[in-house]
Formats: sequence, structure tokens, C-alpha cells
Amino acid sequence: MTRPRLALWFRVGLTALAGLMTLSASAAGAPASEANLTHQHGLSMYGDLKYPRGFDHFDYVNPEAPKGGTLRLSVVANGYDSFNPFDVKGVSAAGVGSYLYDTLLEASADEPFSEYGLIAESVEVPDDRSYVVFNLRPEARFQDGQPITAEDVKFTFDTLVTKGHPFYRNYYADVKDVVVENPHRVRFDFRGTTNRELPLIVGQLPVLPKHYWKDRDFGDNSLTPPVGSGPYRIADFEAGRSITFERVKDYWAKDLGVRKGRFNVDRIRYDYYSDDTVALEAFKAGNFDFRLEASAKNWATAYTGPMFENGSVVKEAIEQERPAGMQGFAYNTRRAVFSDPKVRRALAYAFDFEWANKNLFYGQYTRTDSYFENSDLASSGTPSDQELALLAPYRDQLPPALFSTPYEPPTTDGKDGLRGNLRTALELLRSAGYQIKDGKMVNQATGQPLAFEILLFQQSFERVVLPFKNTLARLGIDVNVRLVDTSQYIRRVRDFDFDMIVQTIPQSDSPGNEQREYWSSATANVTGSRNYMGVSSPVVDALVDKVIQAPDREALETRVHALDRVLLYGYYVIPQWHLTRDRVAYWRKLHRPEITPKNGIDLNDWWIEP
Repeated sequence: MTRPRLALWFRVGLTALAGLMTLSASAAGAPASEANLTHQHGLSMYGDLKYPRGFDHFDYVNPEAPKGGTLRLSVVANGYDSFNPFDVKGVSAAGVGSYLYDTLLEASADEPFSEYGLIAESVEVPDDRSYVVFNLRPEARFQDGQPITAEDVKFTFDTLVTKGHPFYRNYYADVKDVVVENPHRVRFDFRGTTNRELPLIVGQLPVLPKHYWKDRDFGDNSLTPPVGSGPYRIADFEAGRSITFERVKDYWAKDLGVRKGRFNVDRIRYDYYSDDTVALEAFKAGNFDFRLEASAKNWATAYTGPMFENGSVVKEAIEQERPAGMQGFAYNTRRAVFSDPKVRRALAYAFDFEWANKNLFYGQYTRTDSYFENSDLASSGTPSDQELALLAPYRDQLPPALFSTPYEPPTTDGKDGLRGNLRTALELLRSAGYQIKDGKMVNQATGQPLAFEILLFQQSFERVVLPFKNTLARLGIDVNVRLVDTSQYIRRVRDFDFDMIVQTIPQSDSPGNEQREYWSSATANVTGSRNYMGVSSPVVDALVDKVIQAPDREALETRVHALDRVLLYGYYVIPQWHLTRDRVAYWRKLHRPEITPKNGIDLNDWWIEP
């Protein structure tokens, strides 16, 4: 599972399960026996932990990085109205979830899924994985000086699953009970499950102060700066326009190995811009310090001028190996117009990626053909024997092509090009009950024309969408492209009030519980869930459960491959593209560590030279 970034999200086992999931007290030790299961300094999903007990710092940070300076960043959005990132209502200010709250454990960025003690000093897990115990550090403090206790941990869990974003109810659904054993010891009991990542995902729990929230309404998303436990507090803000965080000088965790060399700048300021073009010009004028570029056109043409020529601004594409997930045109299958997979498949033939990559993106992108792109979890070719064994019970519920034909998104390479693709699309639409009548694609049974709306919040994406719209018009399909502000977009997506959106579904190197949030029938109609497409399939539900319960890495890969194939042949999106590099530009005062971990850059590891 991934956590929000410029952040990712992440994932336990023992002697009896040697070779499955391992708890380790050292980077190279043998699997722990029942006698030494207690007081482990970290958890690893598979294999041993890289870092030993008492390690000084992560390898990918600079432990001697100087502290100080102000980091100025931008947000392209129409403001914010909340300091509560855990509630489905309102739009939370940038940075609040990342900087204000510490978690029980901290993930490393150079292992597939390992976590080390942050608020928790040690962890205990029994052979049957029926519970996990966190022993809290006595020195852990909230920013008002109050100690972090087991009561705070239980309060946080209970609050998030009952009053927080629906995500938390699904993510922690297998937690049966939370028991406070003493002020610095808390136990999470699990339901009967073989979900091997549960102790790690519980370790991702942010801890909120019970004493602060007891007299406040958790759902009242006011702009009163809350009390946190993390490395920064809110210093200043202008509602909806900017927010500034200041480093907590006496931060309780600053000398821990999971924190040394990180969170180096004294102040972090986010300024809000309603337009990305304006934000880019503001960056070039020196109004903020760092920019992660999402536009291929901007990257190819806009980063010019004296500041680049004289070296005042650094422009570089930094290689990374994190899974790319899926970005695509996402269908809302709750809508009648997209309820038929044949229609969804047909429309993909009208998207000309090759033309867009050449004429709009300067050849920078690679076509995506997996929900787990850029990782060994991506399916390829035809199903293996192990995958077939998983899929065979559902053969009558799946398209025959899934078993015999490798999935490939439509391409316009070849002699027939787009014209041939449109002929294929027309045949598929006819087989779905549509015909051309008076120049419009019409459902023969209902007489309803095939028409839909693409909802956008980025004006720069119109240059991608409008050629797609024009191609669909050649099939008699009417498409309305609607551009709305960020706040309205967030509200409409939360309420599933859209026909089609451009959506990225991120993935980590160790997928698990979060897959329920993306694909399960239980989340298809839950307001605010991340099941954007409304996937509701017994086959997908069963495969998601198998992914979550994978006993080892080999089984995980096989099960994810099978899930990937079923999702691809469900035609829930029209796949777009991905990059294997982070395109960044930054003013020379910023410096970054020599080592970039597999997951890519993290600004929290950078620093400003005095």
C-alpha cells in the first residue's frame, strides 16, 4: 500500500512461516523464533530488514545536511477550507497530513515494504499473526508537550474508522479490536485472516491527540491549526491562498534513525495558484523553489531563459523505479452509457496515443498496458500455469480472450492506422446494439444517442482530450468536455458525479489492503471511495482477497498478474502513458542527497545551503 507523497504508501511473519513474511531484529539475521519475537525494531513484508537495530540513518539521506532556510512550493488548486486531511468533507490544505502527524512506524524508501519504529519503539507479533503489539517510546510527545500514549492510539483508530474518510474503514476492516494494555503498550487484535501485511498497515496509523479532540467535533473542518506530533507545525496561513509550516526545534524524534537527515528546512510555504501556466511563470520568476513538471510540452519548450543558462535553476530528469500504476480515461460504469464492456472497449479504439506522443508529448512517454506498470507485478503474455489455476474457477465469467490473447491497448501503428481502428470500434458498437442514424450513434433498443461528458480540472489536458473528442465525432458520438475548478472537481468525483475523468490509480511494490478500496464491490457505491470506475465483480473481489492473503512474494506476483488481467479485460479505463523519470526543476539553493532510492525523490530529504 502507498502513502501520499511527493510520498508513497507501504507493508510480517515468522519462523513457522519462514520464507513468507519475516520479523527481523537485524539486517542479516535468521528468521525470529518464538522466543525472540518481542521488542523487534521493525517489520518486513518479505525477507529480512535492511537496517539493524539502532541504525543511525537511512542510506539515501545526508545525515550532515544543514538545517535552515525556507522552502517555497506551489499548489495548483482553488484553495482549501480545512486542516483535517482525514475527513471526507472539505479540501485539506497542502502538507497537513505529511508534516503535522507522526505514525507508529516509518517506511523505508529503499526496500519493497519495510517499516521501522517511530512513535513505537518496538513491535511484537505472534506466530499466528492474530495480533500486533506496539510498545510506544516514553519520550514521544505531541507539539503541546503532552505525551503520546496508548489511549491516543486507540482514540485515533476508533475515530478514523467511525468518523474519518471511508478509506480507513476498508483499509483497517480486518482489525477486530484495539486494547490498551498500559499507557505505552497497545494491542491490535485481528479477525480470522491470513492477511500478512496487517501489522505493517496498522503501523502506518497517524496518531492524533485525544486530549485535543475530546471537546471538538472531528467533522467540523474549521481553520483552527490543530495540535500534531510531527516535525512541523502550522505557523501562518492565509485562508485558501497560502499556508506556512515551521520546523519544531525541539521535535522529539529528530535524532532517531528514521528522522536523521530529513525535514531539514526551517519553514515550508505553499502558495496556491488557480492556473498551472501562471504557476510555471511564477517559478521562473523565483517566486517558489521547486517544480515537478507534469507536462511534456512544458518540459520540452518552457524551461528556457537566463536562469537556466547561467545555472541558477537546475533542470533534470531523475530516474526512479517505483510502480507507475495506471493513468487513463476512467469510465464511470455506474452510468448506463458505460455499463456495457463492449462499448468501453470500442471507445478505446478512438484514442490515438501514437499521434499524441509524437505531436503533443515530444516522444517522452511509453504506453501503459498494466494497472501495475513499471514493476514485476505487471502481467504480460498469456497466463502462466499458476495464473490459470487461479482463473480457471471463473472461466465462465471472463472473456475467452483473457486466456489466449495478451492484452494490448489499441495502437495506430501499422498500415491501417486510425482508420482501421475506427472500423473495429464500429463493429464492436454494432455488436453492443448501436447503429448510425442521421449521423449519430444510437442505441437500437432505447433510441438514446451515445453521448457523454469528460470532466477536467486542468486546462492543459484539453489538448489531449479535444482530438479524442473529434475522433469520436467521426463515429457519431457526441462528447462534451467540461472544465471546472479544483474544488468542484473534487466534490463531483467524490460523489461519482461524472461520466469520464482522467485518473491515476497509484500502486506500490507490495499491493495489499488498498486494493479493496480501488476495486471491491463493497466500495463501488461508497461516497468518497477510490473505486472511481464502480468496479463490482465477484471475480475481482475474490482475486483481491487472494492478493491480500498471498503467503510469499512469488504467490503475490502470480495473484497480482491474474488480477491485472481481469481488470484489463474489464475495460474500465482507456490506458494512457507513463514515465520512468521524475522531471524536476529547482533553484540552485536546493541540494539533494547523492543516492536516489527506488521510490524516487522526496523533498523531505533535501536541504538548503546557508
